Amino acid sequence: MDHLELFKLVKAEERELPTMLQANGAVTPDVNRTIHVTSQGSGRVVDLRVRLGDNVKKDQVLLSIYSADLAGAFSDYQKAVADERLSKRALERAQLLLSHGAAAQKDLEQADDTEQKAKFDVQNAEQHIRILGGDPAHPSSLIELRAPVAGTIVEQNISGFEGVKSLDNSPNLFTVADLSQVWVVCDVFENDLGQVHVGDLAEVRLNAFPDRAFHGKISDISRVLDPNTRSARVRIVLANPEGVLRPGMYAVASFRSQKLQRQVVIPSTAVMRLQDRDWVFRKEGAQTVRQIEVQILGETPDGMHEVQDGAISSGQEIVTNALEFSTAIAGQAK
Repeated sequence: MDHLELFKLVKAEERELPTMLQANGAVTPDVNRTIHVTSQGSGRVVDLRVRLGDNVKKDQVLLSIYSADLAGAFSDYQKAVADERLSKRALERAQLLLSHGAAAQKDLEQADDTEQKAKFDVQNAEQHIRILGGDPAHPSSLIELRAPVAGTIVEQNISGFEGVKSLDNSPNLFTVADLSQVWVVCDVFENDLGQVHVGDLAEVRLNAFPDRAFHGKISDISRVLDPNTRSARVRIVLANPEGVLRPGMYAVASFRSQKLQRQVVIPSTAVMRLQDRDWVFRKEGAQTVRQIEVQILGETPDGMHEVQDGAISSGQEIVTNALEFSTAIAGQAK
């Protein structure tokens, strides 16, 4: 290159920086904020009010089920209430007769025992109704299934007028997830596990928002390796107040370790992106420059690029503005 002195050069630096590692992953709901909604009673759906992807409020009605189980529970409750009333009157009569000497003490005790059992029967019948989703004060054969928490319907296994089986052999009808906080679960290969630790900072980028970075921390590293991929699952917790992080989104996470090590850094302007590869121009002699491929590991807070060891060493001179230099080479070639 003629007149290399016209182009500004800069020396590669070596700094104490955290190690960087990238891994692919996906956005998933936070299991601790996810609830499967089921019905305690069987029946048939008569009113489906929500669909997959809908946002729901706590105690919002999701669907109504006509249930013979609930109808039977109300019948048992009403019978128990009638029996309790009868046993109560019998107890009052026995107390009156005993006060006038017209009944024995054992008759009063037997009436009192019958009354106590009748009360227990009423309580059990009332509890059965509540378990099925009914209200003892409002007899009905409809079960109104309500959202236990506010969130988003992320799974739906029921449609209108379908039958709902008993709890022991039926899948959950809905899954409601609070997506104000989500997980990004990544697969980290066995050879790289030594570079990640619980508490390490993580930067997450999504295909949907390529120019936006989301920041979180590693909250868990699986104790078991996948035997097929020889990788462990690493979990990152991310706040999602805007709701832009949706389950299933593809993500790329960059982990920044808490432990520092010496790393070569160069200005971002010294890197030229060409055909999905990164290049720099390294000075080889008085008028000689070599185009070198480099692998960028990350970016420092002041805009410097971290470079993988091998291609560039600390103290070596490189062209400060790679794009300007590349244009000059092209013009000289002509």
